Amino acid sequence: MRTVTTIALTLALMAGTAEAKTIGVAMANAKDNFLSSLLKGIEQAASKASDVKLRVEDAGGDPSKQLELIKKMAADKVDALVVVLSDGDQGAPVSKIGADAGIPVVFVNNVPVNSAELPPKQTVVASDEVESGTMETKEICRLLNGKGKAVVLIGEYFHPAARTRTKDIDDVLATDACKGITTIERQSANWSRDQADSLMQEWLDGGVKFEAVIANNDEMALGAIRAMKRNGLGMDKVVVGGIDATGDALASMVAGDLDVTVLQNAPQQGAKGMEAAVKLMNGESVPTFIKIPFELVTPANVQSYLAKSQ
Repeated sequence: MRTVTTIALTLALMAGTAEAKTIGVAMANAKDNFLSSLLKGIEQAASKASDVKLRVEDAGGDPSKQLELIKKMAADKVDALVVVLSDGDQGAPVSKIGADAGIPVVFVNNVPVNSAELPPKQTVVASDEVESGTMETKEICRLLNGKGKAVVLIGEYFHPAARTRTKDIDDVLATDACKGITTIERQSANWSRDQADSLMQEWLDGGVKFEAVIANNDEMALGAIRAMKRNGLGMDKVVVGGIDATGDALASMVAGDLDVTVLQNAPQQGAKGMEAAVKLMNGESVPTFIKIPFELVTPANVQSYLAKSQ
């Protein structure tokens, strides 16, 4: 009787293992602070599903490498794909890989260029970038009373979020309330704190004078702050804004250096992306776009966001 029970238990365990489904996670760059937080959201959501295991592949910021990793996961017949694109322009080929293999695809954070024409069993989980740069720039405009000179730090030029956030800046500064603010410099620092530091140093060395720094993300805002402080520029003389509400950014705000940021909830994006992948994998339907709202963070409400920091 004991032998029969043991065999039955073994078979049950084997059956449970056989039923476990694999979700392939294609990360653009897991070393990025924001994306690392997003990955944690994916992992935490996956841990709540007993029949799911993750296969995480990191492209290290290389779009070509990411595409090859996705092809390999599809060839290995993962049950679903969660993709944080290195390059939004690669949305169409990734969609085709998933559709051809019959594998559900969930794009997270970086909206693919083909988002309006996704095949069945594919969706996007992201925030509406029109909100992010708009919230940031409106608050900077308010702090400047609609007048002054600004420099703009842009993310990677090929990244849709960078393009949209920069357009948001221009749209806000074109309004009657903010048209007294002019942008005197704008350049890409590729989302990087170090590159933004170097670029700000060049501007300061060149004698560029400004009252505001409008950055597409917090990392670049923090790099600019580091350079300005190193050069003895008083942070009470410059309004600095970023996007993401990372832990470092909130600490900088508490210290009195950063004036504006916008929460893009990375863990929630990751968690909702994983939840959508599980539903699609199980034959359920989901909306074609799942929106995670942005939230304005300023010194007036920063304390309530410290626990949410990434």
